[in-house]
Amino acid sequence: MFTAIIHGFVLAFGLILPLGVQNVFIFNQGAQQKPFVKALPAVVTASLCDTMLILLAVLGVSVVVLANAVFKTVLLGAGILFLIYMGFVIFKSKPASQEDPAAAIYSPRKQILFAASVSLLNPHAILDTIGVIGTSSISYSVPDRWAFTAACILISWLWFTGLAWAGKVTGELKSAVILVAINKVSALIIWGTALFLFFNHFL
Repeated sequence: MFTAIIHGFVLAFGLILPLGVQNVFIFNQGAQQKPFVKALPAVVTASLCDTMLILLAVLGVSVVVLANAVFKTVLLGAGILFLIYMGFVIFKSKPASQEDPAAAIYSPRKQILFAASVSLLNPHAILDTIGVIGTSSISYSVPDRWAFTAACILISWLWFTGLAWAGKVTGELKSAVILVAINKVSALIIWGTALFLFFNHFL
């Protein structure tokens, strides 16, 4: 069981570490929301979505999804369109200022909607979670499989919380220039992800 737990920690951390759309959004919310507790809707939503995807993967949905070419194509197409839209929204957003304290502040409802969207409409996140974690879990017997699953889920919750906190620390520098730069770079990363997916899967 110890081996399964270590495997789950290392695998989940390796999958979640790259600077993807989900991470960018959570980091931005940590930087923009004051106080930190106001960024929790995004953190909790992203963590719950990852938990759901991991559980579905381990329960065997991975076999159905990866074997269905039409579903995979529709998923990728919808995801690419959403990434383009998400990049546009982030690129245009401006950091909050003393004159307009609500400038870039997402409401809890909007945080939840965006966090769920970047989690559930992100083809890379879904294919990584279902394809890699789901496939890896098959090699374990039932007790060890759930230990492996719990380790993967725990990494998600710890990572998103820590990422939002890192955003908070950056946001406390109170530099509008830094926050604007973060938004621009974040948007470019998101658009780059969309282009990569398009060229890699449709051309």
